[in-house]
Amino acid sequence: MLVDSHCHLDRLDKTDEELGEVIKFAKGRGVEHFLCVAVSVKEFPSMLARVEQFKDVSVSCGVHPLHQEDACSYSELLNMASSDKVVAIGETGLDYFYSAESKDVQLTSFIDHIRVANELNKPLIIHTRDARQDTIDLLRSHKAETTKGVLHCFTESLGMAEEAIALGMFISISGIVTFKTATELQEVVRNIPLDKLLVETDSPWLAPVPFRGKQNQPGYVLEVAEFIAKLKGVSLNELAEITTNNFYHLFDGIKRGNKA
Repeated sequence: MLVDSHCHLDRLDKTDEELGEVIKFAKGRGVEHFLCVAVSVKEFPSMLARVEQFKDVSVSCGVHPLHQEDACSYSELLNMASSDKVVAIGETGLDYFYSAESKDVQLTSFIDHIRVANELNKPLIIHTRDARQDTIDLLRSHKAETTKGVLHCFTESLGMAEEAIALGMFISISGIVTFKTATELQEVVRNIPLDKLLVETDSPWLAPVPFRGKQNQPGYVLEVAEFIAKLKGVSLNELAEITTNNFYHLFDGIKRGNKA
């Protein structure tokens, strides 16, 4: 069985009834659990309201680095993320590719998320783009290894992946790895240990081949897993078993087969 370790179900262009069909389709393709990831604390209640009817969907709480217009204080984040329904903190992180001008705000927000993760003993979900050194430096200096976490939708260097793994982080791979232009990422994935890998869709974005151009959805994590299995020279079943076990090890607030 597979899991979609990072999706945004509330961002799918679907009615509540259609969202149920999306979940059903994914389960029919062997996906047993879904982690719906917040991009805004302000929108967290509405996100939770959309997905809490599904017993196999867990949620995170946090502010995406590109959503700093919705930035919140440390105390606000701590209060919201303290809910038993929240299994992870984020997504948080740094993105200097799209928003270098908000660097100072992003840095403050990222530090707050690390502090909350440490306080609540919940893993971090980290977005990083063109901010390799700052991301690693902040994780190291603020002792994020005490709570661990994942660098999601990873597209950076093998060196960064190795530094993150040394800090107790997992590396999650999205459908980008299936793109013809992603040769560098494919080589990185070949060299990441299986016991540190997760798979995700990041839906509704970044649909893998052969669904490029369509709205992504959790069921397409199967194509991501199939592609990675070929890169790693293992069977799909082995890849699925290892990455699923990795998921439940990292997000240990989720009880397998039950709602978090």
